[in-house]
Amino acid sequence: MSRSMVTFNVPQEILLDLRTNETSFSNYVKEFVALDLYKNRNISLGYCAELAEMPKEDFMKFLGANKVSVFGFDDENEFLEEMRNA
Repeated sequence: MSRSMVTFNVPQEILLDLRTNETSFSNYVKEFVALDLYKNRNISLGYCAELAEMPKEDFMKFLGANKVSVFGFDDENEFLEEMRNA
């Protein structure tokens, strides 16, 4: 899969205030962009995990830790139907 690079400038003071470095901040941004993209159902779980540079299982745990469900049901009936088929 080909990749594109996205860059943006972060004032050094922000990194100092957060007591972090560029690599850690970059990982943080990737994780939360992936979280937001998944939460809004913009792209799949697999792509979001790849963007966050995590295995799918770890990304699913990350979603849970941030109160984002991997189960996307439009209504109760859809959920109950899925449970019957499980």
